[in-house]
Amino acid sequence: MNTAKPQKSICGEREQAMRLTIEKYHGLGNDYLVYDPNKNKLALTPSRVQLLCNRNFGVGADGILEGPVMENDRISMVIWNSDGSRTENSGNGVRIFAKYLKDAGYVQKKDFTIHSEGGEIDIHYLNEEGTRLKASMGKASFWSDEVPVTGPRREIINETMVFGRIPYPVTCLSVGNPHLVILMDEISKELVCRIGKYSENARQFPEKINTQIMKVFDRTHIQTEVYERGAGYTLASGTGACAAAGVAYKLGMTNNKVIVQMPGGELQVEIEEDWNVFMTGDVFYVAKITLSNEFVEKLRAV
Repeated sequence: MNTAKPQKSICGEREQAMRLTIEKYHGLGNDYLVYDPNKNKLALTPSRVQLLCNRNFGVGADGILEGPVMENDRISMVIWNSDGSRTENSGNGVRIFAKYLKDAGYVQKKDFTIHSEGGEIDIHYLNEEGTRLKASMGKASFWSDEVPVTGPRREIINETMVFGRIPYPVTCLSVGNPHLVILMDEISKELVCRIGKYSENARQFPEKINTQIMKVFDRTHIQTEVYERGAGYTLASGTGACAAAGVAYKLGMTNNKVIVQMPGGELQVEIEEDWNVFMTGDVFYVAKITLSNEFVEKLRAV
């Protein structure tokens, strides 16, 4: 009898070590899993990210937010696309991650900074629950070498590019990650997907690109559809909203403060004189998910 008890303890420890928990959130239907390395010991890899994000064989999400990594009061995160690639920035992802930091007790202040591969993002909570936030998205740049776009250094504004044998007037910019925006009279999911499947991997974009088609209603209200690099069609994109707002303002069609309407909802975007961009929007908590031992074993195997 004395030898049986330690065996149970060892089994319990093994089961505990295998257990993985993730949190699911969404920003306007753009859904992410938060994977906290302080609570989970299995390292993420591209193939594991693909399985977790798979909507049929995994949990399902547009991407994964890995973090926080805490170093001397510095809070860092890694943003994964659903295809296993990493991206520099995500507007919805940043707001979701900030909400998680509040929920998990990592942050008590109203104002703080998150570090991603795209740089620093300043966060300001607009309510006690942390469900509405304002985030700095960095400085918009239309210069080709900063997007990047191949060819001589120039601002990419209404430049004709061909995708799927059809020419479009394209404006490109970086808001911490690369975007192209096409102004149109009417927009749809089908149209942005038709363009995006060609534009994402077009040879002139060495780091691939996010694609938006945009309709301008008036000087304070625009609408956009999004095809994200590494994720495909999504209901909303924070950086995509910032990119579309930046293009509309650059073309003189809107004021510096606009509401961006997407299928998943609305974001407010403000552009300062120096082209620093700020985004305001909501975040929703969905669930805490404990992965089964069977699924964890599949994750370990890929």
